[in-house]
Amino acid sequence: MHPTHLTHLAAARRRLGAALDDLFDVFHGMTAHPDEHNCSCHWGSAEEVALLKTPDAELEPDLLRRTWQAVDWTDHAAVLRRILPQFATALVAGRVRPLSGLEEAGYSFARGRWQQWPDEQAAAVREFLHAWWVQSLTDPDAAVPAHQVFAMCAEASGTVRPWLADWEVHTGNLSDLRLAEAAAKWEYELLGDGLPWHVRWHEHDEEELRAELVGWLLGHAATRLRTSDAPADLQHRIRLLALTGEARWTSPHWPGHRY
Repeated sequence: MHPTHLTHLAAARRRLGAALDDLFDVFHGMTAHPDEHNCSCHWGSAEEVALLKTPDAELEPDLLRRTWQAVDWTDHAAVLRRILPQFATALVAGRVRPLSGLEEAGYSFARGRWQQWPDEQAAAVREFLHAWWVQSLTDPDAAVPAHQVFAMCAEASGTVRPWLADWEVHTGNLSDLRLAEAAAKWEYELLGDGLPWHVRWHEHDEEELRAELVGWLLGHAATRLRTSDAPADLQHRIRLLALTGEARWTSPHWPGHRY
């Protein structure tokens, strides 16, 4: 690996480690609301709820999963703050594997309305998301594919703009490869006028997210795909996003997708 790339890799890993440390410093000692409860038939036992009211108690993996996935907490923000250090560590390690896609974890962040938390708390979450996203673009050993981290961050924040801005800053062979991988994953849904992940939070504008992603792919990304010698058929499919309706489907480069 080129020395410059090694420097960027080391910086990304240090940044992510510092962000995880900061999450612990900011959120350790927090608990769910004292009156928090959940259904013993569908979520878990009273003893497990009590663990959420016990500061810093380690949750076994299945309990952690049930906790962040649950949509019926009285105070979801408090529950999310309680589990954040452990949840973030599990995300980075690739141990969070929801059936419907990693954007489901982003939905948990969105439900907690973390951007409205006190400044120190919101800043710690924001830095973690950016640090993890950058690491997914620059670290060959990243445990989670970049396109999944992107969807998670977009769903957590309700926007694609800051994550695309990071991608523009972080260039290089690996970041270009991650771009080609993401474009290959996304082109089917985008050519069908959909978004490549499921938007769950009702306050997020799915069409706006799609339009901004498509605009970026047709501009900055198209240039990078070309200069990095991405597969020609992939480049053609991305260019088709500039067409609509029959013009798209009748193009000689239409890949034959059926919806």
